Amino acid sequence: MGKLLSIEHLNVDFAMRTETLRAVDNVSLAVHRGERLGLVGESGAGKSVLGFSIINLISKPGYIDSGRVVFQGQDISTYNDEQMRTIRGNRISMIFQDPMMTLNPVLTIGAQMKETLLAHASISDAEATAICLEKLRKVYISSPGKRLTQFPHEFSGGMRQRIVIAISLLTNPALIIADEPTTALDVTIQAEIMDLLLELCESDRMGLLLITHDLAVVSQVTQRIAVMYAGTIVELGPTGDIINRPQHPYTRGLLGALPQKAGDSRRLNQIPGVMPGLAKIPPGCPFNDRCNMAGDICHEKRPPLIVKQSGNQVACHMVD
Repeated sequence: MGKLLSIEHLNVDFAMRTETLRAVDNVSLAVHRGERLGLVGESGAGKSVLGFSIINLISKPGYIDSGRVVFQGQDISTYNDEQMRTIRGNRISMIFQDPMMTLNPVLTIGAQMKETLLAHASISDAEATAICLEKLRKVYISSPGKRLTQFPHEFSGGMRQRIVIAISLLTNPALIIADEPTTALDVTIQAEIMDLLLELCESDRMGLLLITHDLAVVSQVTQRIAVMYAGTIVELGPTGDIINRPQHPYTRGLLGALPQKAGDSRRLNQIPGVMPGLAKIPPGCPFNDRCNMAGDICHEKRPPLIVKQSGNQVACHMVD
C-alpha cells in the first residue's frame, strides 16, 4: 500500500497574549491507501487539533509552526486558502462530532448536499440530484427522494450522522477524517455507524483517520492505532498488538480503565491525576507525573518514539 497521507514532524502552536503554547508536538504519522487508522487519547490530548491541522482548519491564534502534511505526494501544508478548497471537502472529507451543529437547520438536506457538490464540480442540478440520491442510498437512508426535501430536525441523531457521512462521500474522497463520529449516539447506533464506515472503506478503498477517546470503538474498526498524550504520539502499532499487548504505561492505563477490565471487583482502574494543560506540560516525558514506572530520566529527557522489542513504536524510557 502506498502512502496516502504523511504527517512529518508536525508542530502546531497557539500564540497567546503572554506565551506560545504547543498543542501538537513533533508528530509524524502516515495513513496508507485503504487503511483505517485510529487516533486515541483523553480529551485535551491534541487529537482534534491534529485532525483540523491536516486540512488547515486551525483557527487563530493557532497555526502550523513547522513540519509537513503530504497528501497524495503534495505538501498541502504550504497551500493557500484557494488551493486548500480544492482539497478540503473534495479529496479529503471530514465528519465532525455533532451532526446537528454540522448541518444548517434552515436548509433542506438536498440544498446542503447540492451546495457541497456544486462547490467542487461543474454539473447540472439534475446530475447533482442523482449523485445525492446515490450517496443517501449508500448509507442506507430509506426513501432518499423524500429525504432531500426534509430539514435536519426531522431526522433522528443516527439518521443525521448518516446524512453527514453521505455528504462526506459526495466527491468520492480518498481520505475521510472522522472526529468522534459517534458522540451522543446510543450504543446500538454507534455500532451501526462504525459498521457503515468500515463497509465504505472496504468497498471504496478510502483511507480513514478515526479520532476518538473510545478504545472499544477503534478496536473493532481500525487496522492500526496511534495513542496520543499531551500533543505527542506515545505508542503506535497494529490494533491487535495495542489492544492485547500494550507497551506504554499510558496505553495500559487506558485499557485498564475499560469497564470489561474491572472483573469481579466492580471497581474501575483509573490513571491518577489529569491530562496537563498546554501551559503545564512537565519537562521530560509528558506522562511522568502520572506514571507508576517513571524514573529520574523520565523527568529530564523526552523519550523518542522508536521501535521496541514488541515491534510497536513506543515513546518510553522504561520499556525495552
